[in-house]
Amino acid sequence: MSSSSGPPANQQSRDAAADPGVAPTRSEKVKAFMIANSLLLGILCAIGIAAAYPKLGAVYLAPKITATYICVIYIFLLSGISLKTRELVNALKNYKFNAAVQVFNLMVVSSLTYALTRFLLGIEATSDNLAEGLVITSCLPMTINMVIVLTKSSGGDEASAVFNAAFGNLLGVFVTPPLVLMYLGESDDINFTTVLFKLSVRVLLPLAVGQIIQFFLPKIKEFVQKHKFRFKKSQEFALIFIVYTVFCNTVYDDGENDDEGQVGASTGEVFLMIAIILVWIIVIMSLAWLTFFVLYKDSPTLRVFALYGCSHKTIAMGIPLITAMYETSEKLALYTLPILVWHPTQLILGSLLAPRLSDWVEREKERLGLEDDGFTKKEKEEEEVGKLVDDQDKDNDGAAQFEIGGDDNAL
Repeated sequence: MSSSSGPPANQQSRDAAADPGVAPTRSEKVKAFMIANSLLLGILCAIGIAAAYPKLGAVYLAPKITATYICVIYIFLLSGISLKTRELVNALKNYKFNAAVQVFNLMVVSSLTYALTRFLLGIEATSDNLAEGLVITSCLPMTINMVIVLTKSSGGDEASAVFNAAFGNLLGVFVTPPLVLMYLGESDDINFTTVLFKLSVRVLLPLAVGQIIQFFLPKIKEFVQKHKFRFKKSQEFALIFIVYTVFCNTVYDDGENDDEGQVGASTGEVFLMIAIILVWIIVIMSLAWLTFFVLYKDSPTLRVFALYGCSHKTIAMGIPLITAMYETSEKLALYTLPILVWHPTQLILGSLLAPRLSDWVEREKERLGLEDDGFTKKEKEEEEVGKLVDDQDKDNDGAAQFEIGGDDNAL
């Protein structure tokens, strides 16, 4: 009786899953969905656990140390190690387009959102806290991974996405706090000097240390790159933990505050805010599309990236920044609520648009005669002719110098 009966069953199942001709099982689909959406699912679970037993995250887990300092510093330290500053320098060539995207994302969106919240408050459609939270969200920079992935899936300019996502997040560290203070002003919960000190210790210093590690300690950088997936998930866990402690502090009542409704918004206002954010993101995307249609009519790949880059807001840097600015405020949960809604909404809208935009880009490239690198055949031919002319000029100059030198020698 032969003992070799083929590979084990679990190896066969992995081979079947890896074979593109074999349809994935239901459990594999569920697993893939949970991995792809682990951040969103984790945040939902964290909010549920916080509501069930808030004292754990509000008191026992020492959130003022673990969440406010350790988790925030860890997130930005890893960001500093992985931030590709060399690519930022290389992508500065298209500075006009990059500047237009950053101005739209940080300045135009925030100013329009501020005007929207004044209107909503005027008609008493939302609470002050939720309105301020929406303004804070609008001041955040764009996402990194989501913008790059959706741009690539939609046939957009991936190089521009990489540059603007990285540069935008670096810029947001310096621009977001002043923008928030400009719109909302200083209050008992926040002042500029305190915010600057907190951001320096928890954000700027870890980023700087991460950059030092990247350039002077390559073995650590290689280790982080080798285990990139695990470190990314650990960053997500740190972010989820921050959200968890924020909601624990909001729900927990230690008996010192007897005011009812201290959260500052009803359930109806929260659901209305969700609907407002959905409509508002669609409005912003439409405005971005029209704006870059006027500015870059014959550049479909740039327009696709601009659609995402102008409307996306980061939750990975947003939550730590908001927490660092408003850690002592009872309004912190409502200040973070809009970005918790904005994040999945922009993902859903982008996922729906991606296949349609990809087909549109291919049609536009064919209509405009563009190659994959975004240049027309005529432009490439003109560039090649220019190089040939330059080479010919160099040859002629060399020959002339040789002849002059020969005459001198003859004399």
